[in-house]
Amino acid sequence: MKVVILCGGMGTRLREETEFKPKPMVEIGGKPILWHIMKIYSYYGFNEFVLALGYKGSYIRDYFLNYKYYNCDLTIEVGRESEITFHDGIKEDWKVTLVDTGEETMTGYRLKLCRKYIDGDSFMLTYGDAVSDVNVKELLDFHKKQKTIATVTGVYPSSRFGDLEVSGNHVTNFKEKLKDFNNKNPINGGFFVFNKEIFNYIEDSPLCDLEKNPMSKLTSENQLSFYNHKGYWQCMDTYRDFLILNNEWKNNPQWKIWE
Repeated sequence: MKVVILCGGMGTRLREETEFKPKPMVEIGGKPILWHIMKIYSYYGFNEFVLALGYKGSYIRDYFLNYKYYNCDLTIEVGRESEITFHDGIKEDWKVTLVDTGEETMTGYRLKLCRKYIDGDSFMLTYGDAVSDVNVKELLDFHKKQKTIATVTGVYPSSRFGDLEVSGNHVTNFKEKLKDFNNKNPINGGFFVFNKEIFNYIEDSPLCDLEKNPMSKLTSENQLSFYNHKGYWQCMDTYRDFLILNNEWKNNPQWKIWE
């Protein structure tokens, strides 16, 4: 089964890092967040990826074309550069298809341009800027049982601010920045599963946003299932998120399910 990862956005709210590289190549602990996302899927046995490239996509092409150089210790004999000794083996057994989907294309059309590389009756899709401890094998099993065209994973990010309960001029309860499953609606955390019928819902236009008309049509036809994930999820949307993720990487990151 193929895993499509949307890697084409400009990451305008993370300009400190995305001025010179695409957001999926922003690093957590010395590795691109894209690598972390692929490791999550790979842990559950999903090793064939289709990457929808856009803004500064050449950086992602370069990374995979030179994957061994970036991820192994090596010895170079200066003057005899063709004789390079690699000291580590590559653990990842990935098949990666890189698709140019344009710099300003919206997410729906990016997916549509990847269609010719997707075989089988279903596939997975996620964004190239969020990590989670979601069990994607259980997600797939759930999707099959629902018999709908699409399944979206709902997540509950922690509040950015503490919540206050007040009575008159006094605070009666001060809540820290915690998840509140009872009083908070889930948000779209990515980690989708789609049947191939999804392509019938995507307009043939670069302006087609997957999260708008296609999703609205699916919901109106009762064809979008909800997978409830109350575990860990964190996006890299801002520089603050970048710092959070890199700090967590130093202290037992919850999304690191691989060895």
